[in-house]
Amino acid sequence: MNQLNQRPLVSIIVPSFNQGRFIAETIDSILSQDYRPIEVLVMDGASTDETLDVLNSYRDVPELKCLSEPDKGVVDAVNKGLANATGQIIGIQSSDDLYLPGAISSAVDFMTAHADVGLIYGDVELIDERSQVIGKDCPSPFDLKQFLGRFTYIPQPTAFLRSGVLQKVAGWRQEVSYVADADFWIRIAVRHRVAKLDRLMGKYRYHSEQRDSQRAKIARDWQQMVADLLASEEFDKSTRRFAKMGIHLAQYRYASESEWFKRSIHLYRAALANPSEVLNSSFPKRELIIGREPIWRILSRLKRRMGFAPRGSQNKWGTL
Repeated sequence: MNQLNQRPLVSIIVPSFNQGRFIAETIDSILSQDYRPIEVLVMDGASTDETLDVLNSYRDVPELKCLSEPDKGVVDAVNKGLANATGQIIGIQSSDDLYLPGAISSAVDFMTAHADVGLIYGDVELIDERSQVIGKDCPSPFDLKQFLGRFTYIPQPTAFLRSGVLQKVAGWRQEVSYVADADFWIRIAVRHRVAKLDRLMGKYRYHSEQRDSQRAKIARDWQQMVADLLASEEFDKSTRRFAKMGIHLAQYRYASESEWFKRSIHLYRAALANPSEVLNSSFPKRELIIGREPIWRILSRLKRRMGFAPRGSQNKWGTL
C-alpha cells in the first residue's frame, strides 16, 4: 500500500436522498471532528424534502461540496463520490448515520502506522429516530470466513478505506445494491488487509424509512453477491463452505417471523453447508428445532400477560 502524507486529506462521501430531518446531524458529526484536512462530498439525488435547504445552510463551509441532481440511487451516488474524492483516506457515511468524536483521527493514526491496511472499522452505537442510544455492536476482529458466513459484519458508519485500494477494486455494484457496502468490503478484503479498532467510532440509526427494512431484497442480493464472488475469486474449500452457509443464514435472518418453516429449512441447509460451524456460538442452534419459533412466540405472549419481560437481544443481524 502507498504511504500516507504526514497529514493526509480525508474525504467523507455522504450519499443523500430525502433525509433532510437527519442530514444536518450527519454533517455536523463530520465537521466537528478533531482532524483536518477533510473534504465532505454530499451526493444528493435531487431530494424533494428539506434536504436542499439544510445543505444551503452550509454554503459558507469551504470543506463541504454538494451536488444535487437526479441519480440511479445510493450506488450511483456513492460511485460519484468515489470518482470525485481527492483524499488518501475515504469514509462513506449514510445521511442518517453519524461519526463519534475522534473517529477520523483514530482512522488516520492507525492507517498511518499500518501501511499494509487497506480498510479499517470500529464499534458502533445504535440509535433511534430521536438519536437516543438503544444499543451497541462490537463486531469481532475481521475474518473473511466469519464475514462470508454472516457471523460478523463491518458497520459502514465506522469504516474507512485507503484510496489506493480503488486502483484494483471498483466501486459499489448496482447488481447487488441492497448489500453494496458488504460486497465492496469483501472485494477489498480479498486483496488487502482489513483491521478492526477496539473503539466506538460511529452511530447507526434505525428508522422506518431505511433500506435495511427491505429484508427480501437484502437476502436476494446477498445470495447474488456470494454467487458472483464464488465464480470470480479463488476461495479455498473452507472459505467456500462459509460462503454457502452465509447464503442460507441470510435467507433465515431476513425471512419474516411468520415464515418459521422456511427459516428452519434454511438453517438446516446452512448447517449442512458447513457442519462444524453449528458449534460456533454465533450459529442460532436453538432454532434448529422445527416449530420452536411459533411455540416460543406463544410462550412469550403468555409471559408478557403474566408480567414477565421477554428474553432475547436484537442487533443488525436479527435475534441471536
